[in-house]
Amino acid sequence: MSALILELKQGESMILNGAVIRFKTRTRLELNTQARFLFGKQIMREEDAATPARRAYFALQQAYVGAEDERPAALTTARQLITSFRDHAPPEHHPEWNALLKASETDAGFEALKLARQMIRAEDFATKPLDAH
Repeated sequence: MSALILELKQGESMILNGAVIRFKTRTRLELNTQARFLFGKQIMREEDAATPARRAYFALQQAYVGAEDERPAALTTARQLITSFRDHAPPEHHPEWNALLKASETDAGFEALKLARQMIRAEDFATKPLDAH
């Protein structure tokens, strides 16, 4: 396996295998083994999870980078939320919720997070005033 090099700015945070790391200086980090991590803008705070797509993202985030013993319950919660949001969404949005559910069921955690971020962008776009489009 090749190493993954990350460059993080002073003050940025990273969640690595459940541990929150805050960088006091600009840092270049090399990961040489498989790890579950998010950093920078990929990390969502619970108080920012205020819309369906954001709530799904936060739940998937907990399942992806949470503590090892908390991940199974977090994944169950994420799947329940996604199913509920899909069931209450207009039919034209069911395919994206179904894709998100499928990604979470195949343990494609990072892929599920990427799909959720796309849904957040679409959600943001749909809620902007018409003159902002």
